[in-house]
Amino acid sequence: MKFLLFTLLLLCNFAPKTFAADYAYYGFEPQIVTNYVAVKKKMGYVRLSVELMIEDSANYEAVEHNAPLLRDAIISIIGQQPEAKIKSINGRHEIQKLCEEKVKSLLTQETGQPLIKKLLFTQWLDN
Repeated sequence: MKFLLFTLLLLCNFAPKTFAADYAYYGFEPQIVTNYVAVKKKMGYVRLSVELMIEDSANYEAVEHNAPLLRDAIISIIGQQPEAKIKSINGRHEIQKLCEEKVKSLLTQETGQPLIKKLLFTQWLDN
């Protein structure tokens, strides 16, 4: 029994250490509000909160510096979407993926790296 306990303690000391990822989050303030393509000549709009999951907290300032460019890209993508896509859950996931890909592409152009791990829609209100 003592040998087993000693072995377990020894293994714990020499086991490879795993460290928590050093993530940071950047939220666009104020919320994004934009129109979308609506049917029957009515105006539709979306109000949403967007968070960027930054892979390394040291990259926070670079993301913040490029925030106006990223915000414009997100607004452009949402503004081109049809009402059916805006109002469906699957459509929102597709839009989120499009925005994430565009943001990563723009950050790669500007900084040489995508810098973010994920783009999240944390709040979504459509009319």
